[in-house]
Amino acid sequence: MTSERVLAYSTNKLFEADMIKEYLSDNGITAFILNKMDSAYHFGEVEILVERDDLIRSKKLIEDFFKDE
Repeated sequence: MTSERVLAYSTNKLFEADMIKEYLSDNGITAFILNKMDSAYHFGEVEILVERDDLIRSKKLIEDFFKDE
């Protein structure tokens, strides 16, 4: 059975994506970073992908992550 990865969050800051990925991991969710930034001009997005079954919980955790900042 293949699992489907879906977009949980998008940002233009790679360090922010790394912090959110670690936060999700600390809470038992496997997350993946898809860097769509242009390496020469440094514009674009960094996407955090999670398994479809973890999407709702991931969005809640990301919301909590920004509340704690």
